[in-house]
Amino acid sequence: MGDPVRPPAHAGHGGVLELARLALSALVLGVAGCRDERPRATAFPVPGQDGPRLTVEVLNASGKPGLARSGVRVLRQAGIDVVSFGNAPATVGILDSSRIVIRRPAAGSGDRIRRALGVGRVVVQADSTRLLDASVLLGADFAPRLKFHP
Repeated sequence: MGDPVRPPAHAGHGGVLELARLALSALVLGVAGCRDERPRATAFPVPGQDGPRLTVEVLNASGKPGLARSGVRVLRQAGIDVVSFGNAPATVGILDSSRIVIRRPAAGSGDRIRRALGVGRVVVQADSTRLLDASVLLGADFAPRLKFHP
């Protein structure tokens, strides 16, 4: 009769592919194990991160257009939560100097706002009907030095 039938021989690449698969698995595990799990620092302070959270409104009482928006940026960079901004009512008039009106007295809140702005006189006028800690009335003395912001 003839020769016995033999199964076909494999090409012999199984060992190389298995080594490549193991090397790739080790690389993926190594990269995953080297991840940095520390919390990332934010570009600006988060309100309440550096002390008690302060909620304020910023009102432009200087007559200079756009000053309230600049005040908002300065206060937010200092970690103070600005909940609203705009022009002061006409009854306030034009102010030469800024005022920080404390609505809910808390230790150091007026000083913290004044440090952030660089100007202002702190006045306490408690008002429990307002849902904020302070009203900031920006006068003509407020001249922020901000980085360029498009």
